[in-house]
Amino acid sequence: MTIDQNANYTATLDTNCGPVTIALESARAPRTVNSFAFLADQQYYDHSRCHRLTTEGIFVLQCGDPTGTGRGGPGYQFADENLAGATYPAGTVAMANAGPDTNGSQFFLVYRDSQLPPNYTPFGRITEGLDIVTMIADAGVADGSGDGAPSGDVALDTVLVTRH
Repeated sequence: MTIDQNANYTATLDTNCGPVTIALESARAPRTVNSFAFLADQQYYDHSRCHRLTTEGIFVLQCGDPTGTGRGGPGYQFADENLAGATYPAGTVAMANAGPDTNGSQFFLVYRDSQLPPNYTPFGRITEGLDIVTMIADAGVADGSGDGAPSGDVALDTVLVTRH
């Protein structure tokens, strides 16, 4: 654990569509923020694609898999946290997972209020750039369905976490 749970951290996702700024919740999700900051510092997310967009039901843009398949991860997993009473209004940033305590590197950005069950660790809130995520969503899914690759190429050029 290298983050200070009492400090404020901001993540900047510099995407090819524009910047998205996230206030990270280090006090409520310290392990998740620690892992996210570690991966960002290692440039793990740089030049990776956001591989999944849902335009029906859960309204998320999913990123964080350098393979772009939805099956990639950092080679480790960690436990869920901050789930008690978790909700996913527009602007929420949460971990994607394959079941309880399987968090890795994949995360999603909620662009419209979602009725997800409290199974995904919320660890941040979009403070700037929600309009960019909404613009990506408005372009739809590449195959015309409600869940799949975004129709436009969406890439994380860099991800930077700063303490302030």
